[in-house]
Amino acid sequence: MLLHLVAEFDLQRDVVPWLAARGWAAALDTSENSSALYVVNVERNGKIIYTWKGNQRNTHIGLYDLQTKQNEHLYMFERDLRIISCSVNNERTLLAVSFRQYTEEERVSRLLQSVSKYLTLLIEIHPINNVRVLKAVDSCVRVQFLHPVEGRSTSTESHLLLVSEDKYIEQFDIHVIAEEENKVVIQNSGQLPRARVADDLIWAQWDMMEQRLFYIVPKESRSTLKCVQFYPDENFNSILESHLDIPVNDTQMKNGWTMLQLVNFGYDYRQDEDVTSKSLNLQVFTSKAGGLCVCCSLPSDIPDEITYSIHFLHKGYNKTFTVSLERTESHQLKEVAFMNLDYYVAAYLPGQFLHLLNIQHPDLLCYSLFLTGEDARIEMLQNCSIRSPLMSTVLDCHVGSMYAVSISDSALLQFLQNSKQDSERLAALHCALLYFRHTEDLEMQIIWWISENLSTCHSFDSIQEFIIASLYCRMCPETHNLDKLLPYTSLLDWTGIIPGVTCETDIISLPVLEFQNSKGFWEKLNSNLESVKYAEPHLHYHNNVLRREWRNLSEEREERTTTAYLRNIFENAKKVLSHLDTWDSEERLVPLFQEEDYQQQLLMGLMVAQLKDHLMRHLQYVGKKKIDQIVLDYVANLLNLVHRIMKEVWRRYHLHSCIFCFDERGSAGEFAVFHIMSRILEAANGMCMPLPPGFHTLHLGLGVRCLPLHTLLHYIDNGVLHLTETCVRKLLKDLDNTEKNEKLKFSIVMRLPEALGQKVHQFWNHPINANFIARNYVKLLLEKLGNRQCSRPIPERVPVPIEFLPLNYLTNMLAEIENQGVHPYEKQDHVNVRFVEETALKHTMTLLGLKYS
Repeated sequence: MLLHLVAEFDLQRDVVPWLAARGWAAALDTSENSSALYVVNVERNGKIIYTWKGNQRNTHIGLYDLQTKQNEHLYMFERDLRIISCSVNNERTLLAVSFRQYTEEERVSRLLQSVSKYLTLLIEIHPINNVRVLKAVDSCVRVQFLHPVEGRSTSTESHLLLVSEDKYIEQFDIHVIAEEENKVVIQNSGQLPRARVADDLIWAQWDMMEQRLFYIVPKESRSTLKCVQFYPDENFNSILESHLDIPVNDTQMKNGWTMLQLVNFGYDYRQDEDVTSKSLNLQVFTSKAGGLCVCCSLPSDIPDEITYSIHFLHKGYNKTFTVSLERTESHQLKEVAFMNLDYYVAAYLPGQFLHLLNIQHPDLLCYSLFLTGEDARIEMLQNCSIRSPLMSTVLDCHVGSMYAVSISDSALLQFLQNSKQDSERLAALHCALLYFRHTEDLEMQIIWWISENLSTCHSFDSIQEFIIASLYCRMCPETHNLDKLLPYTSLLDWTGIIPGVTCETDIISLPVLEFQNSKGFWEKLNSNLESVKYAEPHLHYHNNVLRREWRNLSEEREERTTTAYLRNIFENAKKVLSHLDTWDSEERLVPLFQEEDYQQQLLMGLMVAQLKDHLMRHLQYVGKKKIDQIVLDYVANLLNLVHRIMKEVWRRYHLHSCIFCFDERGSAGEFAVFHIMSRILEAANGMCMPLPPGFHTLHLGLGVRCLPLHTLLHYIDNGVLHLTETCVRKLLKDLDNTEKNEKLKFSIVMRLPEALGQKVHQFWNHPINANFIARNYVKLLLEKLGNRQCSRPIPERVPVPIEFLPLNYLTNMLAEIENQGVHPYEKQDHVNVRFVEETALKHTMTLLGLKYS
């Protein structure tokens, strides 16, 4: 089961024992009254209001505090009433109650036609005192007190929303005064001041945590979603308007849809049980990152299909999903329940499926998890009376339990390991990295999974996705809007499908916001909308320019090594490595960061420069110093992630420093690590991503130990293995000159770049190497000579044992060049004309089969 539920509140556990201790629970013992105890509301401050029937069929209202775990009796009616709605103010001095006095049949039988069907009361409860009638009508009414921000001092004014089935909402302003003995009473003796908040609505939802009212007004063939924000200073204003392509006009409502649908304005479980398949099932969810989603389950004419849509208003498009159900028995089909998990929206149909949709990145369907069978089962939620009153919280109205909902990391890892499709693996991988936000143990297990499944994923590179997603979740919390500028995936598109599910994507109009100096959610939503207007995909950092510039600088190394531009690039790389050293002062398990690597430092410095330019264009308000820090953190974190992967596989396969001993073959564990490093290199090349200095040396060392010679040379020739000075020097010095080792050394030496060859040839004391050095020395001297003519007499040479006139002439000419101050091998004093002369003679004598003395 992917979703993990923890019961924060349960009527049977938290309320019934308290009632029993006070003698109020006897009426709840009979099966026919099993529904007499139920939840009617959840307030912003964690207070749960419930009602029950007493021994004399009196109707009681109680309150449970989630913080203190204490119950409190609020009020009692000496009648058997059906409580429709109830709310208590923040100070717990006023109680608003709406209830049905009589059914239509009771009114007729008792000749009470003149008596209103529903009554709404405002009651003083500190202490219990006056009762004021707010509404006495035949239409249902819901009540909801506004709650100020947490930590605000006690107020003498309360504000009450009253929602009428006649399609309007108004706000009552209630002033209270404290009399003797701390008695709190309503100050107004006449009509309470009121203000109309909304009219002609057909749907409304209350956001208790943020004190927001969402409602829908029908307009011809379309509908308009609006939002009213209530502020701590007791004002409110309409802040959002968005057109929705949801068919909720009057004609369709007359054909069966309820006239007014309300969400989070109390919980009438009996009304929930009466919900039919024709009802409008719609909820609005917000996320901390400024996401705004409208989730809607629409009626379907096909009995074995369910259709639901998610309007990602902060992204400007809507996705409509049609799911073919496995079992089509009509009595088993229930309403789709929507749950807000902040980073995800969950669509849940008990017994059928659980669909987790990524709110932050809904563009690629592969980042959303669609589960069926046992994976989709939520043991404690098997009925249709499910509501999501708070973020990451669900309320089962039928049984009276409220649960904290989270994604289980252990179940997610199990799902990742057992998945058979790339779409499932990719969605689970991103969920694990982005939802759980950098937990060491989870990261370790993901690395183990990647190392064991390098050839499993065909549609994406798991190493690339791990590095990019990990960087994204580590860096984005640092600065506002950074999430819109950094890449979160290596994929540009996705062609995979979910079996049994069709998805249609439609572009929708962006919401219109009207606010001034608003912080928090509205500021983030506005930022998201601005990103969509400016073509968000183009805001994310790409490596195309980086790759081109790195290639150009690599090819022009000799000409540009002294330029100020290049010096600045390498200075950037030094800052990154120095920054990284401050994070990890412990001795590194993997032998990385122990040498200089020109190419990788060049790439590091270039990435710093180009990422800095990219952020400066879009985060001008942040400041240069902060951007410098962000960029250094980003590149250092990138290198650290590669090191983290290496460290985990190093531990898993129990490797140690013996990989630089070339006198024995590598173990099975070393071969496995070599294969993983090859895939890391492939991922890095695909993303133009720098690797930690020493990576290529370590990779080559493992290759020498693990691969046969022909395979090793093939890897070198094709750029999989890179020849480094550290590894080649050790190989030439440590291996003896057996026939097998000579073949290896000569094959390596022949493939060395010229500059590297000059540095390491001296470490191999062998005639073949001496001959190679002499040839190169002659070649370089002659290239330096060019068209110059010798202008001074040829000096006398030291006599040689054998007179060979062509050799004498060559050595005399080379000596002349040396005398002009030309010396290609300045750091190797023993390499000179005398060395060339002796090497040539030795080589010639060897070819003639003669002995050189």
